[in-house]
Amino acid sequence: MEKLIGHWLKHLDNLLESALEEALQGTTRREWQVLNAVAHDSTDPMPFTGVDEAVERLAARGWLADGKLTDEGRAAHARISEQVGRFRQKVTEGVSPQEYQATVDVLRRMSANLTT
Repeated sequence: MEKLIGHWLKHLDNLLESALEEALQGTTRREWQVLNAVAHDSTDPMPFTGVDEAVERLAARGWLADGKLTDEGRAAHARISEQVGRFRQKVTEGVSPQEYQATVDVLRRMSANLTT
């Protein structure tokens, strides 16, 4: 019997989490999100929990000071960005941009079906 979408979603989510953890080089996903947002001067509010704790940990590492990246933070961001880029490339290998967009659109619509 062919496995259904729920199986593949959970399986992919588990694989993404473990592979991303490796790509982040000891940085948590939340820390990366904050580091990346600060590096890109994002003014958008970060719509997830754990931001304050991530900021504290990044500051303790010397990567953030007064809400800005330090020299060490910029170097860490550049290094991790390269790893994340390679991670994203590996994940989408053999998938065309159109296939990727179609997949995201289908998942978005399926999610909307369950939230309305």
